[in-house]
Amino acid sequence: MDYDVTAALADHAARTRHAALGPAAVAKAKTFLLDTLGVGLAGSSGANVAAVLDLAQSWGPGDEATAWISGRRMSAGSAAIVNAYLIHCLEFDCVHEGAVVHPMATLLSALMAWSERESARGRPVDGRRFLAAMAVGVDVAANLGMATDAPLRFFRPATAGGFGATAGIANLAGLDAATIRSAFGHMYAQTCGTMQAHLEGSPALGMQIAFNARGAIAAVDLAMAGMQGPVDVFHGRYGYYVLIEDGQFHPGRVAERLGRRWEIEQLSHKPFPSGRLTHGLVHALREVTRTGTAAEEIEEVVCHVPPLVRRLVGRPDVPDPASNYAKLCLSFVGGVFLVHGQCDVPHFRGEALRDPRVHAHAARIRHEPDGNANENALDPQRFTIRLRSGAVREVMVPHAYGHPEAPLTPAENEEKFLRCCTHADPALPEARARRIMDLVAGVESLPDIAALPAALAGRD
Repeated sequence: MDYDVTAALADHAARTRHAALGPAAVAKAKTFLLDTLGVGLAGSSGANVAAVLDLAQSWGPGDEATAWISGRRMSAGSAAIVNAYLIHCLEFDCVHEGAVVHPMATLLSALMAWSERESARGRPVDGRRFLAAMAVGVDVAANLGMATDAPLRFFRPATAGGFGATAGIANLAGLDAATIRSAFGHMYAQTCGTMQAHLEGSPALGMQIAFNARGAIAAVDLAMAGMQGPVDVFHGRYGYYVLIEDGQFHPGRVAERLGRRWEIEQLSHKPFPSGRLTHGLVHALREVTRTGTAAEEIEEVVCHVPPLVRRLVGRPDVPDPASNYAKLCLSFVGGVFLVHGQCDVPHFRGEALRDPRVHAHAARIRHEPDGNANENALDPQRFTIRLRSGAVREVMVPHAYGHPEAPLTPAENEEKFLRCCTHADPALPEARARRIMDLVAGVESLPDIAALPAALAGRD
């Protein structure tokens, strides 16, 4: 193989500094830093959070890092577990659509915990270094996902996300490429992420993100201690692409992109707390209802969608779904929008999951293949909406709302963050929310990024 992806990713992580980032990459890094902190705060009201918090603290007690919202202190690895789970448990965190990866959940939780540990040891990480490490982590996770055409067999946000987090931490630690390659090997030894959790709507989905976040910290620690990890991690006989990605690997794609564009600029917001693959339907329904069509006028919605959409969110609606199942059910999410005119955190919990109006609308939504042969494509999507009057509306969605080609405005990003703060448990006072926004806006000037988790916990 002429192009050694493992060596290239390690070298990229070793060399990248803040000065290499263009203004657009810095702006997007700050945008998605704020977005990810927001969804993590909202995640404190998610299912099983108390159990995750108690268990993680028992697994790693200490005074190294902070669990967001609660402010409880614990080991860096345990804080990474808690905060990664908070970020992903509501299905509200950003996604790189070309890679089918949620890179920030694993990355930010691990980076922040590692940075807090460094601060506690008298080696603070400043904001400029932190932004560079974020960009590196997204580059690594996204390029791993884009280099394959394989349909998902393992949960790529956890698997590729773990390597992104490893690269980001290694960048902060100032490791050379050889040591980073060893750290990738140790990350591979811990990598987990089954799609069975996604299929069943199990909370283990968020825990897989969490385990890989903790694993990234351990992987860098092991490499820095001089323990050698496997070297041919991605393309060896038993490497990542052979076992995890079904043998499908196109290293040329990494060669074309790595170091030539910042993947953090390609991230998509999730404006709704549901699987990203459901957002095309919500986008189409928003368009139709905004032009004066009432939900009650809709007789049937036919979703002509790529195979990834049908496979991951084309599951049947059930009368009493678990929250995670409902968020990943195309017809249920469409029903939520038709009843409420929006999709927000309270619509996927408690009695809202059993709302007969939602299920009645969901019964009128079905999906069909669109002929797209790309197993990883999220778009384009087409929707045929038949009205009770006999009229038919066709809506094409080249990119769902939140995509870089259909982005949230800066004001909408801030609105989402503030709304997430109201969904936190307990809700953040507006003054603290504004304080966090100010810290993120001026993150380059922070001498110690640990100021951010302190603000999240209300300690500043």
